[in-house]
Amino acid sequence: MTAAIELYYWPTPNGWKISIALEEMGLPYTVNLVNISAGEQFTPEFLKIAPNNRMPAIVDPEGPDGAPISIFESGAILQYLARKTGQFCGPTQRDRIAVDQWLMWQMGGLGPMAGQAHHFLKYAPDLDPPQDLPYAKDRYRNETGRLYGVLDRQLAKSEYVAGDFYSIADMAIWPWASMWEGQQQTLDDKPHMKRWLDLVGGRAAVQKGRAVAADKRVETKTRETQEILFGKKP
Repeated sequence: MTAAIELYYWPTPNGWKISIALEEMGLPYTVNLVNISAGEQFTPEFLKIAPNNRMPAIVDPEGPDGAPISIFESGAILQYLARKTGQFCGPTQRDRIAVDQWLMWQMGGLGPMAGQAHHFLKYAPDLDPPQDLPYAKDRYRNETGRLYGVLDRQLAKSEYVAGDFYSIADMAIWPWASMWEGQQQTLDDKPHMKRWLDLVGGRAAVQKGRAVAADKRVETKTRETQEILFGKKP
């Protein structure tokens, strides 16, 4: 029997990537909540697994050669799980290259830009003191919109992001793209992205992965929480 993977997780888009992947791949896992609002990502125990003090992270007791391995960075975890199971990484070498391209597009582009859009549009104006910065709001709102335009054009050519097959690239992009409203975006001019959001969001494993610890997703806006989340901690 396959040993359960330890998932270090909090219900955010980056966390959802891995809970969705584990559900899609049918891998047993146990959830270790890392309350990022309380600073649990800075504990010495967690830093041994994820030295960049960011979740998600995993520990697989049955890693390469049967030895345990810990992995941080959501993109690296997705690639590892796809290789481990032989699933969702593309049926051919060319397909696998396409999957890697779109996974890197999410990691280096959409994730950071959408995350900054969320920050400056939603959180920064409520900081103490308030940081309502029109330039930053426009910068990240516009760049996120540009990236969604790229995604929509790609999805005009294929059913899923990397081709006519579902992959870890879709699992990486969907959690951030599903929050387009909070990034002050529109789908009126992105019909292919809308189709894809509904298609991926209708998958049972996506719904189950998205629901993990959903009750913990409560916004707190105390000064202490702001200092923990927005860079005041070492």
